[in-house]
Amino acid sequence: MESNKKQKNSPTKTKRKDFLRIQIRELPYFRGLLRAVEAKFYQDIPIERPVLDLGCGDGHFASRTFDFPIDAGIDPWVGPLKEASQSGAYLQTFRCIGSEMPFSDGSFQTVISNSVLEHIPDVDAVIIEAGRVLRPGGTFLFCVPNHQFLGNLSVSAFFDKIHLHFAADWYRRFFNTISRHHHCDSPQIWQERLEKANFEIERYWHYFSPGAFHTLEWGHYFGLPSLICHFLTRKWIWFPYHWNLWLVEKICRKYYDEDANQEFGSYTFYISRKKG
Repeated sequence: MESNKKQKNSPTKTKRKDFLRIQIRELPYFRGLLRAVEAKFYQDIPIERPVLDLGCGDGHFASRTFDFPIDAGIDPWVGPLKEASQSGAYLQTFRCIGSEMPFSDGSFQTVISNSVLEHIPDVDAVIIEAGRVLRPGGTFLFCVPNHQFLGNLSVSAFFDKIHLHFAADWYRRFFNTISRHHHCDSPQIWQERLEKANFEIERYWHYFSPGAFHTLEWGHYFGLPSLICHFLTRKWIWFPYHWNLWLVEKICRKYYDEDANQEFGSYTFYISRKKG
């Protein structure tokens, strides 16, 4: 890590990419839309190295979002981590859990964690560990589903409208389960967690409007062909060409282009900083 510590300047920004087109060629459209929206956010945030990707998965998001290699990526799962190691997105990868990282205190200037923390039961321990490996004044960037996530589900809203509240409650539990969420919390709750770990929130915003979220919700069901394709070929899209994806792109484009700040958005992006 010593050689990386000397690289203090933010990487040079390049021309803005069309992340929607990039993502839907390689992922089911509902996941691709969400990841494309999130990828845009990072283009406007100064990111100082060394950088740690907490919960790097298979490295797909980092490899498509950043024009520089992330200094280190960690994940507890062997298969995805092997893919991340081969993706070229990271200088180093490590298999570990987020609450026990193999780094010395203050090893990084920036920690990113994209749609990861909601899946971790003991998330407080992970945030404390992220604070340990960050330098004073370092930045912790993360995004998570928020307190509006379950309330924005269209199917449960329909059941509530016709007074089948038991069905609405069941569907919310079902969708949260298949999403593998342990946390869909408000900014107030995240602020309490962060303060305990010596962080302060500089800025946050809700994103992904209810309309965009309904596209994601129904994509879980309409995306069955992509699941079959991945099972057979290890790729999500049979034919990643414009003629095959033009309708999907047309449906998703308006949500990709919508204002980043959505009052009733289902997800929240946080920019927090470790106190000195």
